[in-house]
Amino acid sequence: MGVFHPVRLIYLGYTSSSIRFKVQRFCFNITKEHQESALLQLPQGLSFNQPSVVGPDGKIVPVTPWLAPIVWEGTFDPTLIDSVYKQQNVTIATTVFALGKYTVFLKEFLESAEQNYFVGFHVHYFIFTDHPEEVPDVKLGEGHQLTVMTVDSSNRWQEMTLRRMERLEKLIESRLVKEADYVFSLDVDTKFYARWGAETLGRLVGVLHPGYYQTPREQFPYERRPESQAFIPYSDGDYYYGGAVLGGAVKDVYEVAKTCREQLDIDAAKSIEAAWQEESHLNKYFVYNKPSKLLSPEYLWQDFKPQTNEVKIIRFSQVIKNYAAVRPNP
Repeated sequence: MGVFHPVRLIYLGYTSSSIRFKVQRFCFNITKEHQESALLQLPQGLSFNQPSVVGPDGKIVPVTPWLAPIVWEGTFDPTLIDSVYKQQNVTIATTVFALGKYTVFLKEFLESAEQNYFVGFHVHYFIFTDHPEEVPDVKLGEGHQLTVMTVDSSNRWQEMTLRRMERLEKLIESRLVKEADYVFSLDVDTKFYARWGAETLGRLVGVLHPGYYQTPREQFPYERRPESQAFIPYSDGDYYYGGAVLGGAVKDVYEVAKTCREQLDIDAAKSIEAAWQEESHLNKYFVYNKPSKLLSPEYLWQDFKPQTNEVKIIRFSQVIKNYAAVRPNP
C-alpha cells in the first residue's frame, strides 16, 4: 500500500456574510491538529537573526521576516479597509480589566475609545471589575454595547494581571465563541488619541512594545529563568510585545489565553512568577507561534515618552500615573 499524502484544497471565491458566520463557527470546533496547522510555528533551537523594525536609513520596516504586516501610518487606506470589513458585519469584543483603584481610568478610556475605536463597527466592551458601582455611564455610539463582569478583588496587582488570561479564556468559552468574530484585550490605564480601525484585525495580533522596538533582543526583559514556563533563551526572539494589547480572531486568541493560563498554572504550582506576569508568557507564545499581524508602537505608546521620527501618529498610549496611588502593593 502506498503512502497517503493529504491534499490541501484552496478555493478562491465570493462568500456571503451569512455563509461566513457558519464557516467560522464550524472552524472553532475543528480538531486540535487542524487548529495547530493554521499557526506559523518556529522550531525551538533554530538560529536566526533578530529582525529590525526601523531600517538603517531610518525608514520603517512594514513586514516581518515571516511576511506578517507591521501596521504603520501610511501602510493602509483607512476608508478602503473599513469598507471591506463593514460589509462582513463583524463584531469586535473588547475586554478591559479595571480592578481596585484602576477604575479611575475607565472614564477616559471609554470616552476616548468612543471617539476613535472601531467607529461604525459592532463593538462589545466587557469590563472586568471588583467595583461594578464605579463603572462610569459613558454614552456609547451606534453598534457599541458594554457589559460589566464582576470579579473578586485582590490585594496584589501582580495577581490582577496573572488572572487575566484565565478570565479571557473563560469568557471566550462561555460567550465570545457565539457572539464575536474578533476580540481585543486592552489595558485600562490607556487613552486613544487617534483612529484604531479595521487595519488592526487579523488572525493573531500583537503590538510592539514602545520601550524595546529598537533594542537588541539580549536586552529584552524576557523571563530568563529556565525553570519558568515563560523562559526564552538569549539567542531567541524577534520582538518584545506589549501585554497591554492582544487581539485576533476569537479561536486564535483562545489558544493564546488557554496556553498562557496553563503555563501560568504550572509556574504557580512551583511558586514561580514570571518577570512580567502574563506579558512574559505572551512573549513566549509569540516567539514560537508567530502572530499574523503586528501593530507598530503607534498602537501602544507611553505618554511620558517623546514622539520619535518613525512614529508619525500616536493612536493609543499608556497614561502617566502614580503607581503608589493605584496599586494595592509595591
